[in-house]
Amino acid sequence: MSRVMPPLPYRVTATHPETADAVSLELLPAAAALPRFRPGQFAMVYAFGVGEVPISVSAIRHQDGALVHTVRAVGAVSGALCRLRPGDVVGLRGPYGTGWDLDSAAGADVLVIAGGIGLAPLRPVVHQVLDRPRRYGRLGVLVGARTAEDLLYRDELRHWRTSAQVEVTVDRPTPGWQGTVGVVTGLLDRSELRAENTCALLCGPEVMIRHTAQALIARGLPAHRIQVSLERNMRCGTGHCGHCQLGPLLLCLDGPVVDYAGSQPLLAVREL
Repeated sequence: MSRVMPPLPYRVTATHPETADAVSLELLPAAAALPRFRPGQFAMVYAFGVGEVPISVSAIRHQDGALVHTVRAVGAVSGALCRLRPGDVVGLRGPYGTGWDLDSAAGADVLVIAGGIGLAPLRPVVHQVLDRPRRYGRLGVLVGARTAEDLLYRDELRHWRTSAQVEVTVDRPTPGWQGTVGVVTGLLDRSELRAENTCALLCGPEVMIRHTAQALIARGLPAHRIQVSLERNMRCGTGHCGHCQLGPLLLCLDGPVVDYAGSQPLLAVREL
């Protein structure tokens, strides 16, 4: 299949405000559907007349081809997407990029660590692990956000606690917050998962990824058992423009999900 493709029309069937500046868009194909997405992959989402941006899928419904994208308004295109209403149409290209390697996690405990909007690409991982409890070991979900008001999927976090260990921390407490305050690495000591039988999946700001991965390695988790989702300025999704280059990697092709053992030396170079 050619990676250069025209966008297919998808209709907004529902919108779910997540925070003051983030919305989840439920999309159904208006005609032909894109090929099946895997957790961790992304689509180029086109707001007609404005432009397109890469957004990872935050939920996948295979029975009817529905996709969910959680969008934070940070620019013209993402702002236009956040203003969409049911019945509106967007264009989608994809699926692009690598997904989370959940086959390698079979039989192991799964530790999901997310910072801010980074929980969105990891949400399908949580769904899959919870849907297939016999395939995986225990599930841990560690989440960090700027404030309690910036937490995504708050109702789901409460629901996940019935089947997984879920720990949440915020950088800045707001009135009424009675939970943990601090960076997400501070939650690692609470994890009940065993380092020798754990696969860790990380997504969030790059500085959070680096510090968390190093903290996991210090606790005995091998670097090759850590997967990270990295972000660069993706513009084409096809490897032609080069804006998403990280050393020898083009993250729209070789990522966004990569093995930390291979990406660690690249992330150590600030200029990259």
